[in-house]
Amino acid sequence: MTAPDVAAIQSYLRNLQEQICTDIETQEGEGGTLFREDVWQRPEGGGGRSRVLEAGEVIEKGGVNFSHVLGDRLPPSALVRRPELEGRSFEAMGVSVIFHPHNPYAPTTHMNVRFFIAHDPQGESAPVWWFGGGFDLTPYYGFEADAVHWHRTAKAACDPFGAQLYGSCKKSCDEYFYLKHREEPRGIGGLFFDDHDAGGFDAAFAFTRSVGDHYMRAYSPILEARKDIPFGERERDFQLYRRGRYVEFNLVYDRGTLFGLQSKGRTESILVSMPPQVRWRYDWQPEPDSAEAKLYTDFLRPRDWAAEVS
Repeated sequence: MTAPDVAAIQSYLRNLQEQICTDIETQEGEGGTLFREDVWQRPEGGGGRSRVLEAGEVIEKGGVNFSHVLGDRLPPSALVRRPELEGRSFEAMGVSVIFHPHNPYAPTTHMNVRFFIAHDPQGESAPVWWFGGGFDLTPYYGFEADAVHWHRTAKAACDPFGAQLYGSCKKSCDEYFYLKHREEPRGIGGLFFDDHDAGGFDAAFAFTRSVGDHYMRAYSPILEARKDIPFGERERDFQLYRRGRYVEFNLVYDRGTLFGLQSKGRTESILVSMPPQVRWRYDWQPEPDSAEAKLYTDFLRPRDWAAEVS
């Protein structure tokens, strides 16, 4: 079996970070806000390159972060699902993306692709490695055409690697991005995969690249179509209210956030996913049959979007 090519993974992830930043700066337009770069090192080993955009015309806050960290022992969050790896050293790298657009009609989105390898310090057992990642969409005002495009693009990323893969990754995404304490999904889902090593390194890496490469193909047309729709205080208020769900998920359930904090990554880069403004209101309910109510009734429920007619 082909051994993992760590250098090739790192090169791909750095290039992916560059391409996504370029695509978003194009959306901001000539003379628009640019990403600022923050290169950081970690005393325990490794570091990263954070790219952050704040107060743009299109993106209110966004982060496109590359990290490559090493450690002597796996943190607790990494051992929940793989307890047999306790005591192993690790190397983890990935690109994590979050965009909170200013316009409430433009959805928030998240993407992550990552590689993980755990080494036996004694050298008695072979390294254990896997890929993970995916992308998801969190609209505030739903558009069926956007949801269909998003999921068809997600399906296109998966189809060359197996007829059942999209369905499996979509189901995993729906299950993962679910707020149990609210009994509602965070958004309309997309793809989620973890512990992926199917077919060996070359096949697993190719699938991970496909997910990364399809992300902006899925998101850019949606952002372009929605970023200039006129809106008022009502829409802005609902957007800030729904952003609260995003914060709740990231702080309560998100495994990446927990791993980053427990592995002593750079806190500012880990928490760049948080929106710049958010509101909570006690026991608020949308008006029946309103555009806000339709988010709950029409979009925050399982649907086979890729099979629907836009």
